Amino acid sequence: MNEVENYISRFEPEIQSRLKIMRELFFEVLADTEESIRYKMPAYKVGKYHLYFAAYKKHIGFYPVYGLTEIEDEILVYRAKKAKDSLHFPHDKALPIDLLKKIIRLKSLLN
Repeated sequence: MNEVENYISRFEPEIQSRLKIMRELFFEVLADTEESIRYKMPAYKVGKYHLYFAAYKKHIGFYPVYGLTEIEDEILVYRAKKAKDSLHFPHDKALPIDLLKKIIRLKSLLN
């Protein structure tokens, strides 16, 4: 079991399922992405940047999401209050799979 799998295994099954989906999206969009734990959360190398996610009691946080002005309208609904780079995906709502793929793809293209 690698570090990310260990991180995911610490949560309840419903949360584990959501975290596994997010993890798989990175490899689906960027097959050769590098996976690690940074700042105590799963981290994925996308281009010259990293994207992170972390589970909390009521949501999954996704960081940092900036520089994506072309999809700002799509991500606005998920923006964390008082945080310009963070998105929150509540556990009681479906993950926005297509939006997550788009974010991963676009972040990998930023210079």
